[in-house]
Amino acid sequence: MKRIMITGALGQLGTELTLRLRELYGDEAVLATDVRQADGPVAAGGPFRTLDVTEEGAVFECAKTHRADTIVHLAALLSATAEAKPMFAWQLNIGGLLQALEAARALECRLFVPSSIAAFGAGTPKFGTPQDTLQRPTTMYGVSKVTGELLCDYYFYKYGVDTRGLRFPGLVSHAAPPGGGTTDYAVEMYAEAVRSGKYTSYLKAGTYLDMMYMPDAIQAITMLLEADAAALKHRNAYNVTAMSVDPEDIAASIRRRIPDFEVAYRIDPVRQGIADGWPSAMDTSAASAEWGFRTSYDLDRMTDDMLEKLAGKLRANPARRSG
Repeated sequence: MKRIMITGALGQLGTELTLRLRELYGDEAVLATDVRQADGPVAAGGPFRTLDVTEEGAVFECAKTHRADTIVHLAALLSATAEAKPMFAWQLNIGGLLQALEAARALECRLFVPSSIAAFGAGTPKFGTPQDTLQRPTTMYGVSKVTGELLCDYYFYKYGVDTRGLRFPGLVSHAAPPGGGTTDYAVEMYAEAVRSGKYTSYLKAGTYLDMMYMPDAIQAITMLLEADAAALKHRNAYNVTAMSVDPEDIAASIRRRIPDFEVAYRIDPVRQGIADGWPSAMDTSAASAEWGFRTSYDLDRMTDDMLEKLAGKLRANPARRSG
């Protein structure tokens, strides 16, 4: 893995992954792409191109020009946004994936595609969710993620494309704003704790969901990309997570640092319904056994780092405190 192209590079995951991969492999080796143009470290710190992944042949041409040997395909519409725009979500999430798969097949590239806890649904065991289990999602995002896992399997077995993927839990990050996911309440809660000292949650107390701090997610991607292909038995859908928490757990962790932090609840029935169909705690033993998956951040360590980083941003830009 020497030359990498990333789609959806301006999203929450793509922002931090692009910067980390440039640290590891060099700025010029990592081409960042996104459907929108933007200022900032991703666009300014190395090669960047605007790219619509649903355009016929566009992913192939971009990867070929960059001489990519690895494509990291992150362009997708997330859970809550996908429910509001199901047709567009299918066109982007599946149409874009097929373009990436075809590019990887033609150019003999390695391809990483993230999946999600949204790939599970009613009937899936909520605690100790197995690597291989019933998957019957009831959201367009979840349906697209199951379809993506199967398409990646197909391209591996049919064409020999070196496809790899992770079933991510909710990802918590200070570097980029949330992108419309159901678990984004966690990021919002940290930001509001620093900004105003209070937060209104759209998920109810007791809604336990898997979470992971972004540095652990980035490490998991790099570990999987560098893993020996012969060791990968569940290559396109590894369960990964770091913690199972609900809004009250996060609030209690924040109060260690901000004792007066207040949480209220105004439940969003759409996002609550989505969350109720997801696992509360996944089994990650397959990822640990096959390529050494591990994490470094528990809830309190994540909280301490999030609050420190977000406070630093507000000190650097005081106008955001009231914005």
